[in-house]
Amino acid sequence: VQLQASGGGLVQAGDSLRLSCANFGGTLSYYYMGWIRQAPGKEREFVAGISWPGTRKNYGNAVKGRFTISRDNIKNTVDLQMNSLKPEDTAIYYCVADRGGPASTAAPFWGQGTQVTVSS
Repeated sequence: VQLQASGGGLVQAGDSLRLSCANFGGTLSYYYMGWIRQAPGKEREFVAGISWPGTRKNYGNAVKGRFTISRDNIKNTVDLQMNSLKPEDTAIYYCVADRGGPASTAAPFWGQGTQVTVSS
């Protein structure tokens, strides 16, 4: 599994961004997928998770109602649509994968991360 995240950037509060994750090591079939973020000086935080093939989704309390996770099982990608961004969403966002269960901060496979910066 070789996860590659993209789509981060610098935006203003209230803007939207869409992150995408692909597996350059092959398929994402049968993997639970998710996004984890880490802000400077803070612990890793669960953002969103999606089951295989995508019937179940869950979100961290801080992003519920603003972020949406989805997956395209043909393209083998997982996206995170982030709306109404806030400065406190500023962090490095990591795509993670786990074949054994729901994605979490303990997931075995991690991408390299993409920086999201939200200015006030």
